Amino acid sequence: MLVRRHGRLAAAAVLSTALILGSSLGAQADGGGFPASPGAPGVGDAVYPNLGNGGYQADRYELDLKYDTATKLVAGHVKIFATATQNLSAFNLDSFGLDITELRVDGSTELYRQDGEELVVSLEWPIRNATKFVVDVSYTADPRKIKPPAGGWVATPDGFATAPQPAGAHTIFPGNDHPSDKADYVIRITAPQGTIGVASGNHIGDQVNADGSTTSTYRTVNPMATELVQASVGDYTIIRRNPDAPVTEPVLRDVVPTARLPKVDAALKLTAGQLNWVTQRLGAFPLEAYGILPANNDASDAFDFTGLETQTLTLYKPNYLTQTEDKIGSHMMHELVHSWFGNSLTPASWSDLWFNEGHADYYGLLYRYERGWPDSRGYTTMVDRMKYTYSQGDLWRKSSGPVAKPNAQNLFDNQRYTGGVLALYALAEKVGQDKFHQIEQAAITTHRNNTISTDQYIALATTVSGDPTVRPFLEDWLYGTKTPPMPNHPDWTVVPPTAKTLTPTDLQSDRRGN
Repeated sequence: MLVRRHGRLAAAAVLSTALILGSSLGAQADGGGFPASPGAPGVGDAVYPNLGNGGYQADRYELDLKYDTATKLVAGHVKIFATATQNLSAFNLDSFGLDITELRVDGSTELYRQDGEELVVSLEWPIRNATKFVVDVSYTADPRKIKPPAGGWVATPDGFATAPQPAGAHTIFPGNDHPSDKADYVIRITAPQGTIGVASGNHIGDQVNADGSTTSTYRTVNPMATELVQASVGDYTIIRRNPDAPVTEPVLRDVVPTARLPKVDAALKLTAGQLNWVTQRLGAFPLEAYGILPANNDASDAFDFTGLETQTLTLYKPNYLTQTEDKIGSHMMHELVHSWFGNSLTPASWSDLWFNEGHADYYGLLYRYERGWPDSRGYTTMVDRMKYTYSQGDLWRKSSGPVAKPNAQNLFDNQRYTGGVLALYALAEKVGQDKFHQIEQAAITTHRNNTISTDQYIALATTVSGDPTVRPFLEDWLYGTKTPPMPNHPDWTVVPPTAKTLTPTDLQSDRRGN
């Protein structure tokens, strides 16, 4: 699509104001007066090189989504408050499958075109480096058309939910769709009469509209990556688990399809006890709220995972939560731990996925074994599971690459999950449990509300442990093509890569509820 921009205010009319205020508008209105170039169409991620965009960073999103019961379509509008990181003559937004109806920059309609999954915006007047600017995009989306893994919508009979990870957020709203660019969010969901709109963050308030619909507003307290955004409409019951909690504790609230509540409520009541267990090990909960949203969709292909850590409101397959605690407790802990590792500490690139998935599985397994629940392979202790996982090390490195070197096809293989656990277990065996705990706390404190890369974690572990050999040790475990020796376990051996052909089940990870 090619859209003709409407001219901005005449340069002469605003030049004097620009000279006084030094505003971005003035710099553009005088014809620029500085060299400018287009922002890059991607951030160069090794797994998804076209995700994200160069030339600017997103500071805040204001996202409005209005669901229409008759058409099943969503009318969307996003306002992106951004800061230029270079002199910009043009920039890209990640966007796919959206019917764009209008795009403005600082109030002026601009020329844009769709190029694959990129929305290319050509500026009439360049934007100077370090200048703040605002992008407004209006569009329409059909949640039925772009579902995971290609898209981020989960269509339901009464509305929709979102499942953006890893590369689906830009099918929900145009933006800078890469975890390295976390931002603040205000999300307004307009739901038809008889349904409720919910989203990531704290509930700010509701407004009843003339047509009987209700607009509910949510605001994040902590910055969020695009892949973690939850926004949903449905016939829901909202259960507030701790309505009188002090401000130092997270709001606990579940959002449940009303008809499913009797079958899943027992599972949802487990969160409070799980939260008590994990905060004793990781410290205070890092986000403003937590809860679970069972998606109102039983289709096997609705999304290809059991749970997804969308920030402050974890998405789940509904029937999974009808099982007994011993079947689901470990996985629920996995998703809860993502509030620390994945949400508060977000991977700097998709190559760093092992960091959040490995940590989530690590504490999920500890929780399981403390309760005496056998895992998916029948093991009841961490040491036995790690001995087995160690035996698969070279097979996994051959089939799925090193722990911290995935590609788009094997990103969610077991290597990033239990393989990540094995690397953390090896670190703990090398430095001891006390030092390992110190490393964990240092990571949580140093990188809270920010991103963390594998190299940053290696550097932090080396510094906190006080042992310079930790760096080459972790580099071997995370980047090496051969499984290193396990400290304290000289008898552990690996299966040679030529001895076995792995099946899809061998590679399947806890993303699907193992």
